[in-house]
Amino acid sequence: MRVVHDQAALTEALAAQTTRQQGSGSQPSGHQPSGHQPSEHRAVVMTMGALHVGHLALVRRARELAEHVVVTIFVNPLQFGEGEDLDRYPRDLAADLAALEPLLAPDDVVLAPSAREMYPRGAPSTRVSAGPLGEVLEGAVRPGHFDGMLTVVLKLLHRTRPDVAVFGAKDAQQVAAIRAMVRDLDLDVEIVEAPTVRETDGLALSSRNAYLSPQERQRAVSLSRALTAAQHAAEGGARAVVDAALAVLTPEVDAVDYVALVDEDFVPVPEGASGLARLVLAARLGGTRLLDNAEVVLGR
Repeated sequence: MRVVHDQAALTEALAAQTTRQQGSGSQPSGHQPSGHQPSEHRAVVMTMGALHVGHLALVRRARELAEHVVVTIFVNPLQFGEGEDLDRYPRDLAADLAALEPLLAPDDVVLAPSAREMYPRGAPSTRVSAGPLGEVLEGAVRPGHFDGMLTVVLKLLHRTRPDVAVFGAKDAQQVAAIRAMVRDLDLDVEIVEAPTVRETDGLALSSRNAYLSPQERQRAVSLSRALTAAQHAAEGGARAVVDAALAVLTPEVDAVDYVALVDEDFVPVPEGASGLARLVLAARLGGTRLLDNAEVVLGR
C-alpha cells in the first residue's frame, strides 16, 4: 500500500492505479477473494483512524466491490463542536497502518492528511449544509456536526474520485445525510452501507468505546439490548417500540439523548404505520456518548 499525506502524492498514486488497470486488462488484484471479479474501479473508505474490526470490515467490503481501494484517515475538526472530544480523540497512525497492511494491495492508497492540508486557509467559509436532516436527533445534540461531516466527505470524494464509497450502518443518520448530498448535488458515486459490527455481547464497535471504564462497558450493552427489546415489541406499533427501548435503556445509562423511530429519510414514523423502519438511539455513560440503531419491521 502507498501512504500519502498531500494532494500531489495522492494524484500520483491514483494515476498509478489507473495505469495498472489499463495495463492489466482490469484483472483483480491478488488481494481479491478467490473467483471474485470486482465491478468498480475504485472504492473509498473514510475513517477518523483509531481503526477497529468494524473499520476493517468496511475495507474488506470495499475490496469486494472495487479493483482499487483508498482508505482515508483524518480527524476532521469541522464535525466537532465546542467542548467535544477533538483533542482527546484517539490517534495512532502507526497502529492503523499496521492493521490495514494485510488488507491492501501494493497500489492501494492510504490518505492521511493534516488539518492544514485539508483546510489550508483555516476553517472554510463555504460549507455543505445538511438541511433539516442536520437539525434533528444527532444534529440537534451536536449542532453543525453534519455540516462539518458533509463538507469533509465532499472534499474527500473530490480528492479520491471513487466509483463507490463504503460507510458503516452504525452511523445511520450520517449515511442518510451523505446519500441526500450525493442525490441533491448530482455526485457520481455509489454509497454502500455495510452492516454494523458488534462485540460478542452485542455492543456496536466504536472508537469511543475505548473511553469506557470497565463498569461503563458492562452497562453499555444496554444499547443493543434496548434495540432487541424494541424489535420484539414491533407488533404493538411505533409507540410500543420506543417504550420498549426506553424501558431497557433508561435504568442503565447516565442520560438518554434520544430514542426515535424513523423512516429512511429520518422522518418520524407515526403510530399506525407498518413496514420497515429504523430505531435510532444515543445515550451517555460517564463522559462518553454512544450511538446505535437497528431495523424494525412494524406490524408483525
